[in-house]
Amino acid sequence: MLRSLYSGVSGMKGFQTKLDVIGNNIANVNTTGFKSSRVMFKDMLSQTTSGASAPSDAGGGVNPKQIGLGVTVSSIDTLHLPGSAQTTNNPTDLRVNGDGFFLIKMTEDQEVPYLTRAGDFHVDANRNLVTSDGMYVCDTGGVPIQIGDDTTSFTIQQDGFIAETMEDGTIELNTQIGLATVPNTEGLEKIGGSLYRLTNNAIEGGTIEEFFGGNDAAAGTGAIISGQIEMSNVDLTNEFTEMIVSQRGFQANSRIITTGDSILEEVVNLKR
Repeated sequence: MLRSLYSGVSGMKGFQTKLDVIGNNIANVNTTGFKSSRVMFKDMLSQTTSGASAPSDAGGGVNPKQIGLGVTVSSIDTLHLPGSAQTTNNPTDLRVNGDGFFLIKMTEDQEVPYLTRAGDFHVDANRNLVTSDGMYVCDTGGVPIQIGDDTTSFTIQQDGFIAETMEDGTIELNTQIGLATVPNTEGLEKIGGSLYRLTNNAIEGGTIEEFFGGNDAAAGTGAIISGQIEMSNVDLTNEFTEMIVSQRGFQANSRIITTGDSILEEVVNLKR
């Protein structure tokens, strides 16, 4: 059987995967805090029909003869580039201007928090600072944030401290919104809802021992900007260009299969 048939099949499967990723990127072009992904390819094993030989006094060297056996997906990378800022003037909408992720817990006793760049937060009936799905936003101690009962109003500073105005007019800085940094952001696992789960390749041990506030130069966290949210970092120009390339690549690989089929048909019809 012709090797080109299987090479064409592997190419079509690869470009199908790439189109799936591109489709997801475009679908999330307006998703808060979304990070786009890309597909990288690598060649598969090659069949060696003859090996290499070294030069000698009798003659020069001979290069190996190899026939490639197709392509496969090497990685699907998440590109943690900053998205554009959208001003909302809503005081509980937050954007990290630089590195760092907000800490999110589904329950108060959750041991390892989830991470997110989507800062569209709200205050619920119990005065908890929560996400749109009702998950808790945590402070630098990993504890869910709750606005005090005696607080009449509050503002959020760039270092993450919540400046609460009390009933007597005094201002207290009791709580600081927590941020986390990881050495390998591409190692984070998407779990939906604009959330990421820590993995052993994102940070050693798969857990974070220390959290930081905003504008922490030692930790490398960015400023927390109130009244803004970070939008998706999807570049539609690039996505549509890659879509055209993927479409043509898929068509070219399908032509490999139809051409191989025509050759096999001629072989079958040699004896009529």
